[in-house]
Amino acid sequence: MRELAGRTAFVTGGGSGVGRGIALGLAASGMTVAVADLHRESAGKVAEEIEARGGRAFACFADVTSPRSLELAAAEVVECTGAVHVLCNNAGVMAAPGPTAALGPADWEYVFSVNVFGVVNGVRAFLPHLRAAAPEAHIVNTASLGGLFVVDGAELGVYLSSKYACVGYTECLREELAPEGIGVSVLCPGLVASKLPHTSARNRPSRYGPQPDPTLDAGAERALDEMTRERAAMAPEDVGPVVVQGILANRLHILTHPQARFLLEQRFARVLEDFDFAERAMG
Repeated sequence: MRELAGRTAFVTGGGSGVGRGIALGLAASGMTVAVADLHRESAGKVAEEIEARGGRAFACFADVTSPRSLELAAAEVVECTGAVHVLCNNAGVMAAPGPTAALGPADWEYVFSVNVFGVVNGVRAFLPHLRAAAPEAHIVNTASLGGLFVVDGAELGVYLSSKYACVGYTECLREELAPEGIGVSVLCPGLVASKLPHTSARNRPSRYGPQPDPTLDAGAERALDEMTRERAAMAPEDVGPVVVQGILANRLHILTHPQARFLLEQRFARVLEDFDFAERAMG
């Protein structure tokens, strides 16, 4: 895209965390932002925040696990603004931390229903409208730095597996849509200050069973805040401007923590070592 001002964006999971940061950044660039969330009240607060800063925004409901919900949201946005130019599939959840083998099918199904199929559902619902706006159209799918390499000792195997899938899907989608003039990026943020474990537990449908909420009491809330400060977590508001620049430059990977580059270099060094081994084994 050459210009964002005067155009419309749709952001899922926009009521908090990274989604809020993206919504603020896009609004600051002159876009009208449809802030979508499973909790419309949260989306409404972010829309009000944008308007208080002089931007344009409105809230809408979206359950990314429901194709029909996203189709209705797409129709609502087009009715309100006439078009959609930027789609940000940002909504995400995680299972409770633990060894991958110890987590059950319900944990896998819940996380993948949002982090993978929620992204697919968003693309399917909005792609006809993005095609109508092309070449002034772009898709941003939120994955994680953990979709590029495994975070040792994090016990987040289900979450990281879903983010690997999101990265792969986005790379395929970019190749498919490039001839149509639609840009596609995958946002891979590092540690961002948010309450994702809390919202994941709160939003988990009953059909997947309960999930322990690690942030129910004030003491746990303070512990989480202290941890994010100590680990230099990025503020959600700082993610938005990075996303804006990534869209305008049509970058495949939009990254927030360049200091983590060495971790990816280590991963690919191990992959190349295995190619060397294969060459010796087959020689």
